[in-house]
Amino acid sequence: MAEKQPVQKKPRKSRIRRISDWLHLWLGIASGLVVFHLGITGCIFAFQKEITEFIHQKEIFVEVPANPQTVPLSVLKRTAETALGGKKDISFISTYQAPDRAWEFGTYKAADPKAFWYFDSIDYYDLVLINPYTGKVTLVADHKYEFFAVIKMLHWSFLINHPIGQQIIGWATFIFVFLLISGMVMWWPKNLKKSNFDKSFKVKWRAKFKRVNYDLHNVLGFYVMIICLMLALTGMVWTFQWFQTTVYVVASRSTTPPVQANVQSDSTKTVSANPFDVAFHTAKLTFKNFDRIGMSPAAGGTGTIYATGYHGDETYWNFDVLQFDQYTGKLLHRKNQSDKNAGEALIGMNYDIHVGAILGLPGKILAFFGSFIAASLPITGFIIWWGKKKKKKNPAVADV
Repeated sequence: MAEKQPVQKKPRKSRIRRISDWLHLWLGIASGLVVFHLGITGCIFAFQKEITEFIHQKEIFVEVPANPQTVPLSVLKRTAETALGGKKDISFISTYQAPDRAWEFGTYKAADPKAFWYFDSIDYYDLVLINPYTGKVTLVADHKYEFFAVIKMLHWSFLINHPIGQQIIGWATFIFVFLLISGMVMWWPKNLKKSNFDKSFKVKWRAKFKRVNYDLHNVLGFYVMIICLMLALTGMVWTFQWFQTTVYVVASRSTTPPVQANVQSDSTKTVSANPFDVAFHTAKLTFKNFDRIGMSPAAGGTGTIYATGYHGDETYWNFDVLQFDQYTGKLLHRKNQSDKNAGEALIGMNYDIHVGAILGLPGKILAFFGSFIAASLPITGFIIWWGKKKKKKNPAVADV
């Protein structure tokens, strides 16, 4: 009679590994819905610029005349305010070096700061697009209810204005960071044999659903881990002040916050020309090699006119700032990107890293697929857990 071969038992996992696996399971279940929500809204928002420009191409892109001369900015500003009924002051303007772009004029007013919902916290948030050569209004939009603005706030805080909204988002993101790290530990192949290599790096598409689902969770999770970590960590910068401070201190190697210049306008001096146009003219000459210029009218009697020059027609991290006297248009102060310490620069990059725009279209594609796969991980993970749970309830009879 043939001698029975002893059954080889799988080596027992260490206590730390068992705890890590247990936390990965239950924290994943606890945060799964929020992670799914963040992934889906992140996917939708990734190409908001391209989608918006496609839908509103007639309003955003204008015909450039043979001898392009723009209408004075102060006149365009009044035109925008008139288009909004004459009762709302324009508070921010975006002009573009690209000659075929309409200029943007926006106005914003907060409502009840203690309101629970996003919509109740804003009185109005409007955007006007104007042809800078003709002064013709091409679009008036209620940005408060604009699709991508709503998606952004859903992603930001579930449309909740109360701090609890961001705290839910933030702690779910914090848990997601742990899940990515613990998932990497679970994924790590024990050796580099071809069978282990294939299980770790390839999806076995021809296998049964259970195996394909496992590979979609395990393999795709590995491939997007770095992208998802960047998305999660940059998201935490906004949610947790302690985390933002930590990032700043580590990058700048200083606990001292950046110095803010105290610049004020002098109401005793005036000029015959429009100070806002004077300031914009200086800004155009100063920022002639920049892609766009943002202008903000002065607030209050001693406030200054701000002009921000951006490198890149979509990103926000690389910019210089000018401040002008609101009564004369005289340049009072300039702060360049090169003047910022490493902490300021890194915090300034946070939004562009988070949406992938810092790498242009390839970066947004990476952010899209990273968000999409991140949204799928709670689903595939739940299916894995549910399958194991059913297996334990209905154990198969082993053949002798």
